[in-house]
Amino acid sequence: MEQTAQQARQLDHLASAPAPASPSPFAAFGMPGLGGPAPAAPPEPRPILELEGEAYEDELDALSDWVDDFLLPAYGAEVTTAAPWCLQWQEHDEVVGWLHALWLSYQQHRDPEAGLGGMLVWHRDCLSHTLAAVRGPGGPLSACMTSPERPAHRVLPGPPPSTRAQKETSGTESGADAGEYGLAS
Repeated sequence: MEQTAQQARQLDHLASAPAPASPSPFAAFGMPGLGGPAPAAPPEPRPILELEGEAYEDELDALSDWVDDFLLPAYGAEVTTAAPWCLQWQEHDEVVGWLHALWLSYQQHRDPEAGLGGMLVWHRDCLSHTLAAVRGPGGPLSACMTSPERPAHRVLPGPPPSTRAQKETSGTESGADAGEYGLAS
């Protein structure tokens, strides 16, 4: 019985939180693991289209710098009907969303923790897919510049809201706004 009680006390001691250590001589230098404060966790990235106001503008400025200084010079390729581009791409919400996701994944895959194949994975899984979606003939930039000699910019209209959303906003089931989207007979 005595042995069982002693083992229980040892297990309780081992399971309890460790006693605070004496101050480390390195604590003043903020060195984690040596008695200093733990480093603050970086803020969790949020999709740019969820941001508003100054936070959105700051993120769009940083994204624009990356697109203009890195992405386009390295991967911009020629503007053609098969690969349109828009000098005002920041006004196309879908393009902003795609490029922001691409930029976030670029940051993740170039991190040393991604390993030696991180950038290959980024090229294969992220870059190629994003450029095909954004610059494809049927993509969000398809009504914009298809030749560098003819700059163009046009934001295509998105799909109409669902009939459920129309009913909730109008309060009726007649679909008073259906004519706006060419749905009226």
